[in-house]
Amino acid sequence: MLKLFARIAGYFSNRNLVGVDKAGNRYFTRKEEIDGIMKEKRWVVFWGEEDSTCIPVEWICWLNGQRKIAPTPEEILELEARRERVRQNVARLKKEEEEKRAKEGNACKTSISGKVGGPDLKSFIRQFPDASEGGKVKEASDAMDGTRNSKERATEKAETEPESSEPTGSGASFRPGTWQPPS
Repeated sequence: MLKLFARIAGYFSNRNLVGVDKAGNRYFTRKEEIDGIMKEKRWVVFWGEEDSTCIPVEWICWLNGQRKIAPTPEEILELEARRERVRQNVARLKKEEEEKRAKEGNACKTSISGKVGGPDLKSFIRQFPDASEGGKVKEASDAMDGTRNSKERATEKAETEPESSEPTGSGASFRPGTWQPPS
């Protein structure tokens, strides 16, 4: 019982005020011996309602031991000013992006239900080279699309010629351990 009382009394008598944040929360520290090792305990006393979401990031880092020294008021003011500049830059960039979209007349592809349309996948797929079976897939997509002319198709067929006469598959001729890199 005496140890419990001593520990409770120690919480109130052996604490050092480290700092106060903008919301009025007070941060404390004290040294205590645990298993023969001196450790520093850190905690916060909330001003008003106990809402841990109102603790600034700098103080959270200090409470968790990620910072050795507590944040100074000057540092906190500097970081708040930086955050405000970032908010202003984000707002400015959003405004510029909206103006650019309005200028292009391409605000967003919306369907009747009001949902935003997805990306144009056909044009996305066309930018990649054909796979080994891609010629058949490409021809099928050309037939479905119907937007390309015959000149583009002729140049694509010429481009899809194999670049090398080396065999590309191993098939039935594969033997484990026999492959050697080209020298």
